[in-house]
Amino acid sequence: MAINDVECCDTFQTHEELLKIVRAKMPDEDMLYDMAELFKVFGDSTRIRILYILFEAEVCVCDLAQALNMTQSAISHQLKILKQSKLVKSRREGKSVFYSLADSHVRTIIAQGREHVEE
Repeated sequence: MAINDVECCDTFQTHEELLKIVRAKMPDEDMLYDMAELFKVFGDSTRIRILYILFEAEVCVCDLAQALNMTQSAISHQLKILKQSKLVKSRREGKSVFYSLADSHVRTIIAQGREHVEE
């Protein structure tokens, strides 16, 4: 979409009452930055595929690698990003490490994203 395809006002006039409300409700810069970083994590289809698998079950890295036809190293790299973003958690059982969704918010975020895409 070219800039000329976006409709704009014919004249420049601000609406101070509305801007006052918007400014009062706007999160601070740190919160906006953290939110932007979180949404970046969802910008990789491999990570989305991992999350979909974790919707169904707690699984180990070996199972994820097999299900996605990827190496354990590649899966581990993606899991590290998901874990740093607090989207997944892990637990060790013997020689295996199992991953699961960190909380129900993750499922909600993905469901809302899918619903938006399907509109």
